[in-house]
Amino acid sequence: MKALRHSLFEAIGDLETRAVTIRHELHSHPELSGKEEKTKYFLKGILEAEGIDVFGFEGHHGLVAQITVDPAKPYVALRADMDALPIEERNALPYASREKGVMHACGHDAHTAIVLGTALALNRMRDKLSGNVRFIFQPAEEVMEGGSSQMIEDGCLDNVSAIFGLHAYPYLPTGKIGYKKGVMLASADTFEIEIFGRSSHAARPHEGVDAILVTSMAVNSLNHIVSRQIDPLHPAVISLGTIEGGRAPNVICDHVRLRGTVRTVNHDVRRRIPEMMEISVKGICQSMHADYRFRYDFGTPEVRNDDAMVDFLVREASSLLGSENCIDLVDPVMGGEDFGRYLEKVPGAFFRLGTCNEIKGTCVAQHNSRFNVDDDALAVGMKVLGLLALGSM
Repeated sequence: MKALRHSLFEAIGDLETRAVTIRHELHSHPELSGKEEKTKYFLKGILEAEGIDVFGFEGHHGLVAQITVDPAKPYVALRADMDALPIEERNALPYASREKGVMHACGHDAHTAIVLGTALALNRMRDKLSGNVRFIFQPAEEVMEGGSSQMIEDGCLDNVSAIFGLHAYPYLPTGKIGYKKGVMLASADTFEIEIFGRSSHAARPHEGVDAILVTSMAVNSLNHIVSRQIDPLHPAVISLGTIEGGRAPNVICDHVRLRGTVRTVNHDVRRRIPEMMEISVKGICQSMHADYRFRYDFGTPEVRNDDAMVDFLVREASSLLGSENCIDLVDPVMGGEDFGRYLEKVPGAFFRLGTCNEIKGTCVAQHNSRFNVDDDALAVGMKVLGLLALGSM
């Protein structure tokens, strides 16, 4: 194993500059969820030029690449997400986004470059590998339906025994990783509520049913569900993101649409929340003589790491970084990640890759127009994923 590690690190050292260049190219040309066509062909060209098997799909822009040493053995999978966000970049970087209103503000460019770099490194030592590795380049992580379901339906987990993924994390310094056993990230669901009233002249509100007033009462009631109906030891978040309604200042509004998201880390709480929400809305509408329509869509599940896989991750990462640089994050985060769908199918672990460098200004939170990743973190991610792949064979 010592000789394998040396070969891996040597290959990564040779490829580090190339990985950074790839990341900068991806950052300059971001593509939104479901539109990652140029990204797909860019990656496909690099992988095929290195002699790595690559497979595309008809219904989406995902890619699967793999190194097959022994067809009788299963694969260990490494996953990256490729899509960007509808954010206008405000960084003055030579590789800043050239696409107006689109930006890699969550680090997916780094994730892709890291997994691609790991693939290139492992391919250089193919003759020394004892097992198979699959590299999943997933589209559409940033949308609630999540591209992981499409990838799974198309067989990306067939004959996979374990899966690993990472996420850039500006809350940890470069050179550290964060891990957590059990639930690491929340499930992410969406809902839509429509309130139907009856319009009238604003000077004669008693002749109508004010959908805006009914909505305000419903919003207040929804915000009490978490604080008064759910065990405080089981975190949950109900957030309204949009409210649309009304046509004129002198007309009582007859229709309002609300949309939002629900985050939970407990299966039972997640299952019960839609009923709680509808009971609240229904009761208020009945008391105010309004009608309603309620729609709830279950999105991505929580990211629930396999404990044994986390132990394996920590052991391998500690051998590289030192145990003091492997941080137990302790508490789950209410953000979502569709990596959870993979973990429902096969054991694996998702971890945080520290990318904060105060001098370089890479400690800005994700989904911010000034977010950036410390390029020095790419080699760290490649080494950790490479070790996980080698150790899983």
